[in-house]
Amino acid sequence: MFRKSTAAIVTSAAAGALLLTACGGGGGDGKDSSAPATSASAGAAARAGANADAGSAGQELNLLSGTAKKNNAQPMTGDWANEPGKPAVKPEARRWVQLSASKAGGLDPVVVNGAGFTLYRFDKDTANPSKSACNGDCAVTWPPVVVAPGGRIFLDGVDKAKTGTVKRDDGTLQVTVGGWPVYRFSKDTKPGDTKGQGVGGTWFGVTPDGKKAGGTGAGTGTGGNSGSGGPQNKPATSVVLFDNRNFGDPAQGLAGKGCQNVARDNVASSLQAQGSLKIWSERNCTGKSKVVNGDVADLAAIGFDNDVSSVFFG
Repeated sequence: MFRKSTAAIVTSAAAGALLLTACGGGGGDGKDSSAPATSASAGAAARAGANADAGSAGQELNLLSGTAKKNNAQPMTGDWANEPGKPAVKPEARRWVQLSASKAGGLDPVVVNGAGFTLYRFDKDTANPSKSACNGDCAVTWPPVVVAPGGRIFLDGVDKAKTGTVKRDDGTLQVTVGGWPVYRFSKDTKPGDTKGQGVGGTWFGVTPDGKKAGGTGAGTGTGGNSGSGGPQNKPATSVVLFDNRNFGDPAQGLAGKGCQNVARDNVASSLQAQGSLKIWSERNCTGKSKVVNGDVADLAAIGFDNDVSSVFFG
């Protein structure tokens, strides 16, 4: 009988010990041992959350080295699907953007997109923090370079550290270079056009590091560097004549070799040109004349306001 009682007591004690262990008992030691397990679980959850956040951020900025062609982008998507001068509204046109350090007109270097169109920055925007001030009608004249969340940005000679995006007022993501939101120009209708350079004294091609293409004074001249005694640039092959000062619309273009008559003469108050040319007060390059180098924001400063009837190239 004694042996049976002893065995029963031992068995009961062992069962009690097992029960205490299963319930996390054992006083202070049991509580301490459970705390690390809870902390580890929280740490794992935090790491998972951080990874999820990183993945979400990555969906908004997917930078790839090389051109769209080298990265096997699909035809008729991204920059290749954008109509010249039109905002990118179709989903396929927002799949990717290419930023290439290149040359356009007299701008070297300047950033162009995958279709070869010049990209611009706006002085009324801010780069730190990035913020666009061009909305509504402005964004029709100056289509912002936008990319869909999760879309790709191909970098061809542009540093990843200089590339980013900013959310616009309408919720779309606009590409930035050096912090500056970038745009196309509605009147650039073919690759290599730079008709937006200097418009309003606030729009300029953007360099690969976010600066103004052509130097900080590009497009803001008032004729002070013009005239037969000034330094000569290479000859221009085209000119845009604006009816208003500071490159205000309406405008008309003129191109060719030698003497060219202006279709609507005696209305120009400013002009844009990549190089030097000679303007004349009468048709067929007669009357008074003046050699100008590059953009002139106010033709009145050189005595030619509403007085351009013909232009000589070469």
